[in-house]
Amino acid sequence: MKPRPRRGRRAGPIGAIALVLLFLGLFVVGMGLGAATGFDLGDLFRGPDKPPPRSFPVLEPSRPERLEIPSIGVSAPILEVGRANDGSIDVPPLKRHNEAGWFDGGPTPGQFGPALIVGHADTRTGPSVFHELNELKPGQEIEVAREDGSVAVFEVNTVEKFDKDQLPMDRVYGDYSRPSLRLMTCGGKWLGGREGYADNIIVFASLVDSREV
Repeated sequence: MKPRPRRGRRAGPIGAIALVLLFLGLFVVGMGLGAATGFDLGDLFRGPDKPPPRSFPVLEPSRPERLEIPSIGVSAPILEVGRANDGSIDVPPLKRHNEAGWFDGGPTPGQFGPALIVGHADTRTGPSVFHELNELKPGQEIEVAREDGSVAVFEVNTVEKFDKDQLPMDRVYGDYSRPSLRLMTCGGKWLGGREGYADNIIVFASLVDSREV
């Protein structure tokens, strides 16, 4: 079992560089997430020098427990995923393909920065948790129930498809302007073999509200 994330962590330059190096590795092939290579590290995953104006909610760290996306019928537990043996981002095991995975090396949903939740689109036996992710529309809501009894409410900004080799790293992982959420799965044309799907489907969403359960 992976240890729970430390509460109240802050993004620092060393930790930021480590996170970028992690994301620049190969994503898990079985999920169809692509290789994100050839990007300048720059200031990716570097937290803000000073907090931005707080004209929006900001939450303290708390582990996410459940994901709700009513518009596409998603209601799923969230487990923690870390690094796979090859150094890539891990994903939920196939036997738990209807659960989502929060990357525990990044922010928790509601903190400043982009929290990352990944999920399978399908398996050989049928659709999985993020099968309909590309059907989401701007303005629709995503809710994340957290361990502290709060629910972080996000609003979809965009849903975009990227070639696996052309992920916009600064947009996906480097946006520390406000609390945000990234949902990621595979999509596009099935290439087969070790390549899996040709593209990544990424939902960009921003925290707009919170409430108690």
